[in-house]
Amino acid sequence: MKYRVVIAQDDDVINVAQVPTLPGCISQGQLRDETLNNIKEAIELYVESLEAHNEAVPPPISEEVVEVNVCASRPGLRT
Repeated sequence: MKYRVVIAQDDDVINVAQVPTLPGCISQGQLRDETLNNIKEAIELYVESLEAHNEAVPPPISEEVVEVNVCASRPGLRT
């Protein structure tokens, strides 16, 4: 299953990860890899809890991430 994970740094430069589709599913870590591993575990436990309580499990996402490079120095582009 795939779920969208949002990672941001807090004031103490700790990575905080949350899953918008799973309210309250939040984890953290000092390094990005640690944060990702922690949130994966949190997602697994969250979904297991939903299933154990016969609650609906939100469907996984099916989306693509597109990365674009924007160059501010292109002719005709206002800066």
